[in-house]
Amino acid sequence: MEEYVLSAGRAVLDMVEREWQPLSPGELEQRLDQAVEGVLEAEMMATLKTQPPTALYVHSLQSQTNVQPEDLQTTTLCSSPAEEESPEEALEASDSAAVQYITDLLQSSKSRARMAGRARLSLSNTVQLSLTLLSERVSYRSVSRRFHLEKGNVHRTFFSFCERINTLEERQIRWPVGIEAVEALSPLCIQEMEQEQQQSLPQVLGVLGHTRIPIRLPIGKHDVESTMPEVKRMKEEAHPDSWLNLQFVCDRKGRFLHCTISKGSNMDMGNALKDKLKQHPDLMPPGSCLLARAGYPLTAQILTPYLGNQGPREELFDKNLEEHFHILDQAVANLKARFQRLKYLDIGNYDRARAVVLTACVLHNVFLDMGQVIQGDVEKEEDTTSEEDGEVDEEGVQRRDTISDLLFKIFGSVNT
Repeated sequence: MEEYVLSAGRAVLDMVEREWQPLSPGELEQRLDQAVEGVLEAEMMATLKTQPPTALYVHSLQSQTNVQPEDLQTTTLCSSPAEEESPEEALEASDSAAVQYITDLLQSSKSRARMAGRARLSLSNTVQLSLTLLSERVSYRSVSRRFHLEKGNVHRTFFSFCERINTLEERQIRWPVGIEAVEALSPLCIQEMEQEQQQSLPQVLGVLGHTRIPIRLPIGKHDVESTMPEVKRMKEEAHPDSWLNLQFVCDRKGRFLHCTISKGSNMDMGNALKDKLKQHPDLMPPGSCLLARAGYPLTAQILTPYLGNQGPREELFDKNLEEHFHILDQAVANLKARFQRLKYLDIGNYDRARAVVLTACVLHNVFLDMGQVIQGDVEKEEDTTSEEDGEVDEEGVQRRDTISDLLFKIFGSVNT
């Protein structure tokens, strides 16, 4: 058998050298890889065609689930053609639709960068491989076995995919304007009221917040030379750069309208967005606002809750804001539920870690466009906001007080 493989390899190599001699050494190696993959695929298809239909069906199910062969054979014999689609088949169909949708997006994008990798996969297989790495907490070694690629090739293919998806950021994560902004607005007040009263309150364009994405912190030379007590203390106290800050604005559907990714030691807390909105007030539809938790700046465009001693007026205002904060928390939960790798990125390079997080954010919106939503369980994250207000703008204070007075005038006596 080994002699047959060696002779076949020599024959392929001779053919390649005869017909592709003008190519460069790198292109020659790539063509050779593709030719070998074609031969292997042809042999695999020939083997499958020789198997009876029942065996093919059992083999297909075994490759997708962990069910025992005996159970699979029983299921094959007893199943009816009119039987409804199983959850596994429905999931496979949705995954195939997602792969095709993302493949079409990349093909229609302006980026024409080649996917990296010694033996390149087709674009659809590259998408499938990358979604596997993002959606499951699996190792590169496991994925290399699943897709029959070298571990290093899987690594290069995945980060090349992330670079391509990052080029879609402006197309998929965009600030709404015009009719899109109007459609994104939602009522500030969660309670029913007359239309005239509702119009007197501002509409909410989105909710501003953030979450942490843990990453592997590279150990520098000074850490290696540290004494044992200092190393132990460093392990007990989380280093600020052992995570990435994902700061974003989402609308009432959980769609990302804006996002920034920074090192843990470089937390912006919405200041850059605040300055941008002041410089370009037309970005906010008339009578609208953003909502954010305590610690973010309080301005005419960004409203935050009250802190300290609160009366019924302040409590009513904060209660209405909390309902919007649940939307933000659910968006974070859905993001991390679909892209399990975000629970811990075993990446010590900041730029690559950032590229992976941005890829997940872009694809989060892509899946929303497809109507595919995975509901994650909202977990209480470590509180990273300040116990004090962020930067306070006098105009923001006045607007918050005006809205609080109006809400209390409408509902205060009823709640009391």
